[in-house]
Amino acid sequence: MENKNLLKGVLFVAMGSSFYGMLATFVKVAYDQGYTTAEVTASQFVLGIIILGIINLIMSKKNKNTPAVKPKDKRRLMLAGTSLGFTSLFYYLAVQYINVSIAIVLLMQTVWLSILVESVLSKKIPSAKKLVAMLLVLAGTVLATNLINQEIELNPKGLFWGFLAACSFTTTMFTSNRVATYLPPYKKSIYMLFGGGIIVALFVFFSQLGPYYFSGLMDLYRNFSDDVTSIHPLNLEIFFTWGLFLSLFGTVLPPILLNKGFPNTGLGLGSIVSSIELPVSVTMAFIVLQEQVLAIQWTGIAIIIFAIVISNLNFKKN
Repeated sequence: MENKNLLKGVLFVAMGSSFYGMLATFVKVAYDQGYTTAEVTASQFVLGIIILGIINLIMSKKNKNTPAVKPKDKRRLMLAGTSLGFTSLFYYLAVQYINVSIAIVLLMQTVWLSILVESVLSKKIPSAKKLVAMLLVLAGTVLATNLINQEIELNPKGLFWGFLAACSFTTTMFTSNRVATYLPPYKKSIYMLFGGGIIVALFVFFSQLGPYYFSGLMDLYRNFSDDVTSIHPLNLEIFFTWGLFLSLFGTVLPPILLNKGFPNTGLGLGSIVSSIELPVSVTMAFIVLQEQVLAIQWTGIAIIIFAIVISNLNFKKN
């Protein structure tokens, strides 16, 4: 029975991480079809909130003993959820300028960033094992982004947004595991999505709708960018195409699957299994987008995954 639960846990974590890994590729396809970052993120969060709202109503009727959310935890979850909104925005902005295979490598900088944050919060120097993992991730990143040969163009804007996405995702990881732990995943997720939705709504207004409807905001917008191609009314067609896909596989299913899987795998094994997101994302970009992925990049990706394994394994003497 224990082995069966472990296998279920591994499958849930692998599926949830794989869904996350697919997202950037389909965002890139949506961009190619003329949709903007504002439209992509708005559709993902609006539909995600609606779907999770329906799930909450159904589950609340089925499980009447589910604990009520404390008022202070509602605010804390929404505040934690703002990092969720920032992560999506920064990550999707990154793939506008760089390959998906590079963007996902930048997002995986959460490995050493989380070790760094953990050491600062605990006021302890990281263990030798974690220091080795940090160095391996940085070395793997140099290879995976091909910084040595520069055969792939690296846009500074894309690198900037990609690293910000990693910083924001690190915040999401720390806050989501420490706030309102007594709540089931579907109830926590809806409040976090509300917080992320506020950030996305502000971005949609200031980057697209505001400048279109208010000339004063258009003048302000021109101070930051000369590209006004995204300034137009929202194309609502995305809600019936990519929006539904992105909300299901980006904001609804992964949190539920990961929260169902991690209790059975444990944090260490779960983190190792979740690293499947990296090769899945790169493989999808290679197959669907036909992005160039060099042998040196695969080597870097393998090193990053090895670093994740090292940082989460407990080496014990028999």
